[in-house]
Amino acid sequence: MANYNNWLSTLKLLTNASLPFFLVFIVSCLSTEASSTVPVLFLVHHVKKSPLSFGRASSSLFNNNDPLHKNKSILTIRYRRNRTKSIHSAQDTTTSLKMCQLMGMNCATLTDFSFSLRGFTRRGGATDVHSHGWGLCFYDGMGLRSFHDPDPAAESLLAEFLQSHPVKTLNVVAHIRYATRGEVKLENVHPFSREMWGCNFCFAHNGDVSLFDRNLFQKSNNNIKHSQSINTNPNDNQSKTRTSIPQKMSLIFSSSYNQIPWIGKSIGVEDPGIRYYNPIGATDSETMFCAILNALRARFDTLPTLPVLHAALSALCNEIVTRDKETMGGNTILNFLLGCGPHLQFAYSWPGAREGSEVWNGLHYLVREPPFGSAHLSDCDYSIDFSAVAKEDDRVAVIATSPLTDDEDWVEFERGQLILFDDGVPHMAPEDCEEVEFRNHGLVSSAIPAAASLEVYMRRYRLRTSFFEGSGI
Repeated sequence: MANYNNWLSTLKLLTNASLPFFLVFIVSCLSTEASSTVPVLFLVHHVKKSPLSFGRASSSLFNNNDPLHKNKSILTIRYRRNRTKSIHSAQDTTTSLKMCQLMGMNCATLTDFSFSLRGFTRRGGATDVHSHGWGLCFYDGMGLRSFHDPDPAAESLLAEFLQSHPVKTLNVVAHIRYATRGEVKLENVHPFSREMWGCNFCFAHNGDVSLFDRNLFQKSNNNIKHSQSINTNPNDNQSKTRTSIPQKMSLIFSSSYNQIPWIGKSIGVEDPGIRYYNPIGATDSETMFCAILNALRARFDTLPTLPVLHAALSALCNEIVTRDKETMGGNTILNFLLGCGPHLQFAYSWPGAREGSEVWNGLHYLVREPPFGSAHLSDCDYSIDFSAVAKEDDRVAVIATSPLTDDEDWVEFERGQLILFDDGVPHMAPEDCEEVEFRNHGLVSSAIPAAASLEVYMRRYRLRTSFFEGSGI
């Protein structure tokens, strides 16, 4: 009864504070350790933080003196009743020597992924320990079909369904999880997806980037004085002394809040103080995905061409690695797959192994094209003769943390290498991506315009012409 009195007292304080449009939810949640019910108070607030410092990473493509700031704000309200299958917190696993694994496929013609998925899912609890959930996204035209399961992939009925009911696509991203940050919950399962520029983006990550560990960049509420005030009239003397919603909250509660780090200085955008994209779960991976999208969204208000997007992503990756080492002193390991629509998939690798571990975390790829041969999976005794099922115009690029087959030649990514895959073909450098534009496989959107021409685009974003010298563009 004392607990209920305390909550009622808190509500009385809120009422006396006269917080306009303040949203309060009282939800009775069954305690996991006792039979009593505990009221939970959910508060929604909107704050603006101060800028963060940046590392020295930069790109030769961009002039850094042309930041694009968009003074937009967003108020997000989320409530989820979490159902945890097993208690597996980040604190329990930070010393783990294992990591997640990635699989991607990019195809010239519609292709089913059941063969590679069969071997990949075996690593989710059967032949390996990545048993904390799995997910897969594939593009169906401009749409994105997503499948997520917190159960081990090797035991998942959903994974079994996809293997026994093959579907065809041009672009797929998959992930099996070994939890190192965030509990074993559905919201922490990769791939993550967001809409940007009217396009579906999906992202899966393997590695360790402490810069985006939400427990490490947490800010205390002592900085709430820098938050955005509710006041809108600077000439109103009464409003000047009026306390903002976040400030009133700070007087009532001692909890802390998070704002994800800002990256983007390497592509010419300083911290605007707001975040359009924010993580739902607790992983560093989703946080990094949101940070990358925030930077790109702030930099471009027309669709970037693929050479420019390649250069921008490469610059952001360099900035992340530099800042992670400088500010966190971490052993940065950064491998990701980024789907950008029905045709395009970026893959990046900054490989490494955790201290004390011999498990190497990088990326490998191969391209299957005519003349086709047979392939045997590494994780189960299963083979297929592609020459009997493939057509002359088929071509498939397969990307994986470690090779999925034991009788094909896989190529390991170089450190810091970013590759764009389209039509099953790897494009290593920004200038190589121009031919993808000529095939009309660039970014497509009905929401925002594309640049009128490359010359206009370069002038609009002050791109350096020396970048394109010798590329034939």
